[in-house]
Amino acid sequence: MDKDFVIVLAPDSFKESMTAKEACEAMERGIKKVNHQITCIQVPMADGGEGTMQSLVDATGGEIHTEKVIGPIGNEVEAPYGILGDGKTAIIEMASASGLHLVRKEERNPLVTTTYGTGQLIKACLDQGIKKLLIGIGGSATNDGGAGVVQALGGKLLDANGEELGFGGGELGRLARIDLTHFDPRIKDISLEVACDVNNPLCGEQGASVVFGPQKGATSEVVELLDKNLMNYANIIKAQFNINLLDVPGAGAAGGLGAGLMVFLNGTLKKGIEMVIEYASLEEKVKDADMVWTGEGSIDFQTKFGKTPFGVASLAKKYHKPVVAFAGKVGDNIDSLYEKIDSILSIMQGVSSMEEALANGQQNLKRTSENAIRLMNLVR
Repeated sequence: MDKDFVIVLAPDSFKESMTAKEACEAMERGIKKVNHQITCIQVPMADGGEGTMQSLVDATGGEIHTEKVIGPIGNEVEAPYGILGDGKTAIIEMASASGLHLVRKEERNPLVTTTYGTGQLIKACLDQGIKKLLIGIGGSATNDGGAGVVQALGGKLLDANGEELGFGGGELGRLARIDLTHFDPRIKDISLEVACDVNNPLCGEQGASVVFGPQKGATSEVVELLDKNLMNYANIIKAQFNINLLDVPGAGAAGGLGAGLMVFLNGTLKKGIEMVIEYASLEEKVKDADMVWTGEGSIDFQTKFGKTPFGVASLAKKYHKPVVAFAGKVGDNIDSLYEKIDSILSIMQGVSSMEEALANGQQNLKRTSENAIRLMNLVR
């Protein structure tokens, strides 16, 4: 291969085995073992879910900060947020402050869980002087419509007697008025983009409470109450701000946080992979490359629906670039992926336990990358 042959390395993380950055590095080590003249451009990727903050920080040369915030059930947690390399853009994963993984199974109760900590992370970003904010909203423990975010940023949710509501979706049935007199004025000076890959409305049979409430600890009775309370929340918002949330796709994401971010922070919902592609500047790197490599822990028929390898491959095919995808596990019914991905390779070297596979992920990816280059040399 010519010395100016360029491969863009744009994998997602291999969950529980390696970050996207570590995957990039393993790929490059395998490539360079065979041919030092190949230029590798590392672009750690994600699809808007877990790992998105880390990937964008790595891709842009940014920094990660931490903040002590109120977790979903009122306990203090330490949550990270990222400032991208431009120094003006911040990224938050709401799950780091308000995620389901922070609540033991026996304590999960969306009547009381709050997004207050996510609001505190937003405030921390404002304190850093950012001008643009990106928020991934997957993995929430909450069903409060983003009420906690509003409270953390200085808004007051009041009942008919003018008393402030407490935390959680269970309180929204008492909501009579939203007071934004002391809402953080800096919100007006930033733009907000929300990584959201679900189209669920706020209320109803496909809404936040019915679809996602049970996995957050809601019984059928609690689901009914939460849905009714979110309907009251939506009605108050419509009456006060003339915004009708009931038919907005994605308003029900993260227990209604999608709705709250749209109304109170003027947020725009975007597909996660599209957001990451934009802020990692992947397109300008791909269009001048000779080949694109991607991958993640598992590739199967679901990869078409917003997952990183298919998103990366779709962009690459816009510029007619060959695409190779690597995975720990290659699942069933992947034929449709070949519309965009030219070759899908498992990095597994033989039969092993899950623990061994996760522990050896980087070495296995390096070896498979090495063999892919050896095959390319043979063909050429």
